[in-house]
Amino acid sequence: MILPYNEQYPMIDPTAYIADDAVISGDVTIGAYSSVWFKTVIRGDVSPTHIGQNVNIQDQSMLHQSPNQPLVLEDGVTVGHQVLLHSCQIRKNALIGMGSTILDGAEIGENAFIGAGSLVPPGKTIPPNTLAFGRPAQVIREITDDDIQEMNRIRQSYVDKGQVYKQEQQNRKP
Repeated sequence: MILPYNEQYPMIDPTAYIADDAVISGDVTIGAYSSVWFKTVIRGDVSPTHIGQNVNIQDQSMLHQSPNQPLVLEDGVTVGHQVLLHSCQIRKNALIGMGSTILDGAEIGENAFIGAGSLVPPGKTIPPNTLAFGRPAQVIREITDDDIQEMNRIRQSYVDKGQVYKQEQQNRKP
């Protein structure tokens, strides 16, 4: 469901896949070949949300903002199932593990990997190319070439799967 808020409509690239039961409202932009999966909610009714290209936001995730604090997901970001993102910055090709929470003013560095179930508190920065895990999240180690390959595999699988779902979605419509 794509909804306006205060006469502001989401801007969604025509190549993006949006699940029929996802809700996207207000000042939200979504880039090419990105995907928003089942029962995800993205509300752009407080500040803008900018989602880059080849981003996947998996099932039952929630994206929102605080006043004057946009939410930014750069290109290639993977957001696992049931993730909560609130007024944070997720840099290029980062992966946010299932069930994680990233709060206001936090910044996740390029190619960073946030382990499942982690909590990144307000204002915390996770450096690029690191694995962070825990509540609160702490850097555990540098990521490896194997980690990068797995992150790339996941991202590409969601780009591909999103395009299959998009085609099937289009075939269903009269």
